[in-house]
Amino acid sequence: MGLGIGLLGFQTTIANSVTLSGTGVHSGAEVAITFHPAEPDSGIVFQRVDGERTVSEFRAVSSQVGNTDLCTVLGFSSSTSIATIEHVMAAIYALGLDNLLIEVQGAEMPIMDGSSAPFIEAIEQTGIETLAVKRRYIRILKPVRIESGPSWSEFTPYDGMRFEVEIDFDCPLIGRQAWKGDITPSVFKTELSRARTFGFMRDVERMWAAGRGLGSSLENSVVIADDNTVINIEGLRYTDEFARHKTLDAVGDLALAGAPFIGCYRSYRGGHKMNANALKALMSDPTAYEIVETATRRQRVTPREVIAVNAP
Repeated sequence: MGLGIGLLGFQTTIANSVTLSGTGVHSGAEVAITFHPAEPDSGIVFQRVDGERTVSEFRAVSSQVGNTDLCTVLGFSSSTSIATIEHVMAAIYALGLDNLLIEVQGAEMPIMDGSSAPFIEAIEQTGIETLAVKRRYIRILKPVRIESGPSWSEFTPYDGMRFEVEIDFDCPLIGRQAWKGDITPSVFKTELSRARTFGFMRDVERMWAAGRGLGSSLENSVVIADDNTVINIEGLRYTDEFARHKTLDAVGDLALAGAPFIGCYRSYRGGHKMNANALKALMSDPTAYEIVETATRRQRVTPREVIAVNAP
């Protein structure tokens, strides 16, 4: 098995800056983001700005994750945090991008059509540049598992980057479905990137009352009615779009490892919180992984190396 993480061996960034704008799914506000090229070893950095003023800056790593209730949020205060990063991070991770500065005019990412496809398209249009610095990977050495009631997630050793995500909803339209496969740029683009976020009509009023989902619409979400039918006129993009979107979310959440991982991630009835907790469990056990520069050359993990991969 190849790693399938794109441009194996060397770090990358984008060739030119590119801007996207749209609506924040939770705030309902107009927001804009600009991807900028970055130097080697910069990592993925989000910068929240207000006009010319920088409000906050976060490296996209698990130690910076705050709320995970309905989306993945960087930061711990609503006045400085950056929300709903998972769809952007999934696109970045799947395309093998290592270094970016993402300037955010607003408090969250634009939801676009509810998937990662618009971000994939923007990145591909501007182009990817290979840098003359080796990439680091996180190789899984032993199983790491967490459980919460009937839900569980685990990392296991595997020669590639593999996801096996299973969901189980008490809804006849969704039921129990799963997506399993190795993640490569082409697989992500064709099988996962267009899968949209979804929700139930019965939850809309509760979310609005809590000040969430104010930008949600049929243009960016699959909505399931009380009679277990899809309200969207165009229907589903995949017969198992729900499982594919949950996999897309998992790819984005695990991108916060700070480096691509070599292993398999499996989950059952997971979500943003489960993904975040599984990643934290992995990173807290130095015997469960090692840092490598290529698929064959290995290095011993030291505390300094661990911090370099996943640090504030």
